[in-house]
Amino acid sequence: MSKKILMIALTLLSAIVCILLAARQPTGPNTISYDDLGGLFISIGMVVVLFLPPFLLSFFHHVVVRTISAIYQALIAISFTGLILGSFFASTGAAVTITAIIGTILSIASIFVTLYAGKTKNTYSF
Repeated sequence: MSKKILMIALTLLSAIVCILLAARQPTGPNTISYDDLGGLFISIGMVVVLFLPPFLLSFFHHVVVRTISAIYQALIAISFTGLILGSFFASTGAAVTITAIIGTILSIASIFVTLYAGKTKNTYSF
């Protein structure tokens, strides 16, 4: 299994765990909760669909495709950073905040792995 695929899968798993932990303590009537399983499954499904582009792009090794995937993953890292701030101010509990921090770290690591994994040195001899 490729390092890029593994990092994206771990980031996806972290996002799903964040959703499940956030559903445990709803902060209002318009948030996800375990009382509305349809909304919970739709939220998880949307996250899986949003992770499909970097997952599919991880199979390619061209530098342009890796750059596009890294930019997309940067948007995911920004989303996790926003989740850290949102969970801190909404006081949803430490579990969501810690999982969002782990997701941010995994997402940033995934960006570096995407950009530098499988890169070979070009040595030219004259």
